[in-house]
Amino acid sequence: MLHFDGMPTPASRLLEVLELLQTQPRTTGREIADRLAIDRRTVRRYVATLQELGIPVEGERGVGGGYRLRPGYRLPPLMLGDDEAIAVAVGLIAVGREGLSSADEALAKISRVLPDALRRRVEALETTLGFTMPPSAGTAVAGETVLLLADAIRRRRRVRTRYRSFEGDETERELSPHGLVVHSGRWYLAAHDHLRRDLRTFRVDRMSRVSAGERPALPPPEGFDSVDHVSRSLARVPWPWEVEVLLDLSVDEAAQRLPGTLAELTDADGRTLLRMRVSSLDWTAGLLAGLGCDFTVERPEELRASLEKLAHRLARTAAAKTGQVDTAATARTVRGSRSPANPRSSSGAP
Repeated sequence: MLHFDGMPTPASRLLEVLELLQTQPRTTGREIADRLAIDRRTVRRYVATLQELGIPVEGERGVGGGYRLRPGYRLPPLMLGDDEAIAVAVGLIAVGREGLSSADEALAKISRVLPDALRRRVEALETTLGFTMPPSAGTAVAGETVLLLADAIRRRRRVRTRYRSFEGDETERELSPHGLVVHSGRWYLAAHDHLRRDLRTFRVDRMSRVSAGERPALPPPEGFDSVDHVSRSLARVPWPWEVEVLLDLSVDEAAQRLPGTLAELTDADGRTLLRMRVSSLDWTAGLLAGLGCDFTVERPEELRASLEKLAHRLARTAAAKTGQVDTAATARTVRGSRSPANPRSSSGAP
């Protein structure tokens, strides 16, 4: 059984000691022992191993003494070309914004071993690079967890985890993982849940005590797409209002204007039936107005009131500019005409 929080290997401990010596001008044996949760005899053994490898670690006895790298010594530079360094930097900056907790530390380590000229260019990129999306408001996830899940997916192995639901309930789950998906700063796992006997979507930041064993995972259904599965799951989140609107757009056109995580889109004789769950009908009215097409409201009835309110507000804004907009006419435009085939439906051209 492999656990993501398992015991570090001696090689990884050795690298941690070297990292401490690189980042601090002088480090005591007690500081290293406390940081790595080892005893001082083990610290001395690691230092001796580094010295045997040709790394000039110097020890100083007495008060104020400790260990340090010989002044002027640097590890050989990381051999990355300019394009490779840019790719690594951009990737780490991006995943840091998407909630991977160790990205900033990893970028700092890489920067320390780049040649001076290239390091300055990467640092300039880090401080000047902007993104069209705001920084993630999602919850950070541990890199070890992500790596363990990715390995289990690749090796087709089941994982066990303790999972906390949105309501705060915790249950033990056995999962056959199929894919990892990042959306809006949160990491999701698409997996078959053996407790529920169905395909489910899990927030990775709500998973704890994750472990992978040797039991084979169930294969995903034929043609299964993790991104599509997670998108549909998020679109079905049980918000208070269930909305159905018939858009005068083809499904392909609607998909270009609405993300799959927001709504389910199905063909309806050349038009598109939009189904979504929302917490605010006023927000939904604004969304529909921005689609730039005619539409018919199927349900709920209360959505029409939100559309009328939006129409009045837009009319008042325009009237303040021109002084001659007919707010009643604008409201009638949004309400639309009754449909003979469906007398409770209304259509509008926002």
